[in-house]
Formats: sequence, C-alpha cells, structure tokens
Amino acid sequence: MSNDALTATTIPLPVIDGPPQEPPARGIGASLQSADARAKTEGIFPYASDLWAEGLLWAAIVRSPHPHARIVSIDTSGAADMPGVRAVITHTDVPGDAAHGRRIADRPVFASDVVRHHGEPIAAVAADHPDTARLAAAAVIVEYEVLEPVTDPEKAFAAEPLHPDGNLIRHIPLSYGDPEATGDVVVDGLYRIGRQDPAPIGAEAGLAVPRPDGGVELYTASTDPHADRDRAAACFGLEQGRVKVVVTGVPGAMGDREDAGFQLPLGLLALKTGCPVKLTATREESFLGHAHRHPTLLRYRHHADSEGRLVKVEAQILMDAGAYADASAESLAAAVAFACGPYVVPHAFVEGWAVRTNNPPSGHVRGEGAMQVCAAYEGQMDKLAAKLGIDPAELRLRNVLATGDILPIGQTVTCPAPVAELLRAVRDFPLPPLPKDTPEEDWLLPGGPEGAGEPGAVRRGVGYGLGMVHMLGAEGTDEVSTATVKVHNGVATVICAAVETGQGFSTLARQIVQEILGVDEVHVASVDTDQPPAGPAGHGRHTWVSGGAIERAAKMVRTQLLQPLAHTFGMSTELLQIADGKITSYDGVLSTTVAEVMDGKELWATAQCRPHPTEPLDESGQGDAFVGLAFCAIRAVVDVDIELGTVRVVEMAVAQDVGRVLNPRRLAARIEAGVTQGLGAALTENLRTPRGQVRRPDLTGYVLPTSLDAPDIRIVKLVEERDVVAPFGAKAASAVPVVTSPAAIASAVRAATGRPVNRLPIRPQSAVAAPNA
Repeated sequence: MSNDALTATTIPLPVIDGPPQEPPARGIGASLQSADARAKTEGIFPYASDLWAEGLLWAAIVRSPHPHARIVSIDTSGAADMPGVRAVITHTDVPGDAAHGRRIADRPVFASDVVRHHGEPIAAVAADHPDTARLAAAAVIVEYEVLEPVTDPEKAFAAEPLHPDGNLIRHIPLSYGDPEATGDVVVDGLYRIGRQDPAPIGAEAGLAVPRPDGGVELYTASTDPHADRDRAAACFGLEQGRVKVVVTGVPGAMGDREDAGFQLPLGLLALKTGCPVKLTATREESFLGHAHRHPTLLRYRHHADSEGRLVKVEAQILMDAGAYADASAESLAAAVAFACGPYVVPHAFVEGWAVRTNNPPSGHVRGEGAMQVCAAYEGQMDKLAAKLGIDPAELRLRNVLATGDILPIGQTVTCPAPVAELLRAVRDFPLPPLPKDTPEEDWLLPGGPEGAGEPGAVRRGVGYGLGMVHMLGAEGTDEVSTATVKVHNGVATVICAAVETGQGFSTLARQIVQEILGVDEVHVASVDTDQPPAGPAGHGRHTWVSGGAIERAAKMVRTQLLQPLAHTFGMSTELLQIADGKITSYDGVLSTTVAEVMDGKELWATAQCRPHPTEPLDESGQGDAFVGLAFCAIRAVVDVDIELGTVRVVEMAVAQDVGRVLNPRRLAARIEAGVTQGLGAALTENLRTPRGQVRRPDLTGYVLPTSLDAPDIRIVKLVEERDVVAPFGAKAASAVPVVTSPAAIASAVRAATGRPVNRLPIRPQSAVAAPNA
C-alpha cells in the first residue's frame, strides 16, 4: 500500500466489548477540571507579565549580537545619563558567584571578557518606563573583537577551548556483550536531529521586589523554585533565607521554564535600585535566552540474523550542548542508555559525547536524549525490515523488550514493559479510509487545504515508532518531595512546592485528597520557597514523588480522623472506609459522615516521598541509572506529494503504557499534546543558526504546528499495568509520545517515498519519491 497511488479500500470498524464504564465524579479516576481553567480561558488568570508594584521600574537586557567575540570595552555612561534611567549593571556589579550551572558552574550572569553565544547577556538597565529602558539598553556601547565561532560539534574536539576545562562536557563509552559478535545482515545509517525550541505560550516575565532585610523576592514562572533561589542567593552574595522565589502562573513548560540569565539580572537591579523591577521578554529574547533541544548527529550500525532478530547495535552519538553545559550530561546519559530502543539487544557498543560550541545553549526539553535516538534506531529497524523483506511491525515484534529483560546499561527492567501489547494494538487498529470517494475539491492535499500538488502525485505511507523514556531523575539524583495536608471545617488544603506547569499536578493533588479523605473542597496553596523543597518539574516527578508525599500525608490525616471512631467501636482503622463523604465499617454497622466526625476539628500531617536510589553510569556505561520506564507505540499514516515533497499526517494511532489512569480527560489531552509536539519536531520546527547566529527568532520564522496541522489522534489503547513501586501505580504520560511520534512520521514517509529520511525535521527534498518508488 505504501507506494501505490491512492485507491479505495474497505476497513472494518473497531469492535468495543461491553458497555462503557462511567468514570467517578471525584477522586482518582475522575476527569476533574482544573481549578484555574475558567480564569485561564477568560484571560483573567494572573501571570508574571500581569504583576505590578508601587514604584515599579522596568528592565531591559543588553545582549550580544555575535555568537563569539572578545569584549574589548563596555561603556554604560550614555545609558546611565539618560533621564529616567535608575541603574545600569554589568559583570562588575555581581557581588556573589559570577557564574552558575547545574553540574558545572560555567555560565556567567553577564559576559565579562568573552561572548560565547548569540544573545548572551552583557548588561542590564532599570528605568521608570519600558521604552526608556529599551532605549538605554541600546545606548550601552560594547566594543567587540569578533572571533570565529565554533558551530560544528564534530570540529569542537580540535577547536580552541571555549572554556578553561575544554569543549568536551561528557563522554560515555557504553560496552555490553561481545564486541566480535556479528549478524547475517548489517545496515548502516547516519541521522541528524535539528534544534527544537520549547516555544512556550508566554515569553519569560518576572518581578523582583527588594525586602526590608536587604534581601529580595523574585516572582517568576519558575519550575524549580528552590534551585532558582539557591542560584540567585549565590549570585547576589546573600544567605538563602534572604532570597524568596514566589511562583506565578506558568504559561506552559516542557522542561526548564526560566532562563537564569533573565532572573538574575532582574534581582540584581532590584537590589541596586531599592525598587521593584519588572522585566517582560520579547519573543526574540525568549528564543535567544532559554535552552533548546540538543541538535544531535547519530551514526548507527545494526546487526541481525536472517530471521530479523537483533544481534548487535553499534552507535556513535554526538550532542551539541551549545555554549554551556547545562543539562547536557543528563541528556547524553539518556541518549546512550536508550540508544537501542525498547528492543532486546544481546551486544551493544555505544559511544556518546556532549560538546560545547558557540551555538545557542541546549538543555532540558521534554524527552531529551530519548527523542533523538528514537528517530535513529527506528530508522534502522525500517532499513532492516526492507533488507530482510519482513513487515516492519513484525520485525519489531520479534525484538521487543519485556519485563525481566536487561537494558544495555546492565539494568534489569523490573517495571511493567508491555511493548508487544502496545505495538499489536496500533498495528491492528483499522487504517483510515482513502479519499477515493471524496470529491476532489474536498481533498486535503499535503501542503494544506489549498495544496498545490496533483492528487495523482499523492502516496500514502504507514509507519511505526516505539519509544521509551525514564521517569524521575537518574544516575543517583536524590528525589524527594515534602507535602502537608490540612483539614478544617470540611475544607482540605495541600501545601507542596510542586509547581503546576500545565501537567495537571494541582488537579491531581485535589483528587488524591478527595479519594483518601472524602472531602469535596480541596485547595492547593500557591508555591514559594518558604515551603520545603519538592524538586523540579519534568520526567513525571510530581505525579510520582510529590503525589506520593501528598498521598502519605493524607493517609496520616485519615488515621487521625478514624482512630477515635475505630477505638470506640473496637476495630482497626483498616476496617473503615471513606467514600462519597461517608465513613462506613466493613460490616455495615457503622455509617456516618466525614463532616460529623470532623465536628470542627483541625487535622494535619506532613510527609515525604523518596523513591529508591539510582546510581551513575560507570566507565563502561553500566549501572542501575533509572527508577522506572514508560513505553509508547505509535502508527503514523501520512500522505506525501512525491513531486513537491510536502507531507500531511492523516492519523496517529497511539497505544501507551500509563500504569494507571488518574484523570482520563487530562491524560488524553497530555498524550495528544505530546504527539503534536512531536509532529512539530518531525516536520516544521528547526531553529536555524547559520554560523551560530539565530535566524528569525520569532513565531513567523520558527514554524509551530497549528490546529490545522494536527492529525486525527486515536488513543487506541492505554495499558493499566501498575508499577508497584510508584504511588498509585501511574507512569509519566507526556514525554514518551513526544519521543515516539517523530520516528513514526519519518517511518511513514519512508514507506510512502522509498527514501531513507534520515533528518528531522523532514525537508521537502527528503520526501520526494526515489526514482524507483
């Protein structure tokens, strides 16, 4: 079907066994609506850009126009003398640590002697009007000695060091099995993954307010407020207790939300002027400042026997970290660990590097590391299937991972791994009908509703992707979260520093307390650093770790609530249950309401959740590095104009390993959003940086998929095989469809065109049919 012109076909409708079950109205399993949904849809939800304070000043950042240059001099006098300007600061005004970073403190607050990427902060200005601040920033005169930028990661090894410790951030040589093993069939591939930007709905904004004690409060859309506080305190030369981070509404996040080069100048300006200072970044500044997905070069060689079973995988993975280390070490570990995909591979030899260049900084973006290798290893599986003459889905089924198998890092898969079940579900789901009987003027051709191509040049392709991600932090990360649950007068309050980034955590917190305590009205307190730490968002952390802390605290309150009652009736609290606001005993003798038992009492408890520890990968890439794994299978159906190279994704059939469905409506939305983000990585999203210069950093030059580009997304199966070590048994839901969908789309384009398709996003010239297709 893949290379034939569009012809009619008859497709049976899916059969649904049994009547649909009505979901609960509240608690776990309910499609509870977000408490802030109405305010957000009506446009009255307060974000950082909406904040105001008495005596407010406005900030602007001076950024480098060059990707690599030596700073000869900085003249701020012209800006400082302008009417309305209250402060101009540079690196000389940083009283504390001049550099910051995750594992490596290599990123300066302000560049002092050398600029390492386009858009790097040089200075900051505070003025009494935003226009004045922008004009003053433009009046700062910086003299540069422009240097040749290092933009090719392959050349970074031999290039002049961009940092005192060199250009290599991390090298992982994974070695597993027999290096002499060979297969009957060998296929090679070279793959390139582009630079995807998180492109959050709202650009960065924040407010810094000086405190009477000489400290400062930062109001920002932080996703890790305690880490941001610690970083800011070190930069400001203050004790941590004198810096407070208050989390405002987060307008979308897929990893790190805030650019530290944005927050830190804001706080320094507030401390210098003694006034509140606000900064709202332009979209261009947002593109220049925050981290992007790592562009990656991947070389692969797969060995298989004559039946299509994998024998050995050899790979080289080179990740472009950009100017600073940031999260590149962690991203590389994920890429190397998952380089073979969710397949059983007895022998694997993978070498991975993350290197610095003068390109924009790379960092945490949903599915980092895993997405890049998924596109490559699935390309290899398609090549093997073609060379062996085996159906691509069947070849994958012969190799899929299952619980009890061993990853190439030597870690045994102890969590549920229903990969075969997921793949069969999407393979067997009915294909969408061909538009043979649709009037030609109504056809949705590749290129849009008014596609310029001819219907006769359109070919349909079907492709598959299998993806996997890890949950929580990895390689020895100490995962811990603390939560407090209070109940008074029939109202429960949850206090936890887990940030609601759009993943639905605050809604889940309400559901947990409703489920355990039978209380209808549950409020989730706003987040700041006066609360105990809960860690960063991402990797399903807050569903697992913070949700687990809330569950434990709520169960402790439940015990406090039921203990006197159980003592009175001479039974254990375990023989009492709470449902729909009522307390009943196992034998039905006792029946009362939660409100009656509370009777004005105030109950509260605080608890922590800390999953089992992991360990760093050793010198040969071995180690129990991950707490848990999640899997996904996607079948993509595409239409390709083989003359113009335009692609329309018709349908994405998704089957996902979710552990347990906690909120059906939100889960479906998260999966659909992840698939759509992957669609962008596959077809349109690529932040172009010729010679290190960010080209067209706006939402016109950087093309995001819209609702018109989104295909029909069919969630055909959700496997609820609970992970016994996870609270509620649930798994992370958002990242794995992002990882999987680009690979599935590329696979479908290969099937339609006969071309290798080894670059993401897919370029038109890669989607033009091969001569013999």
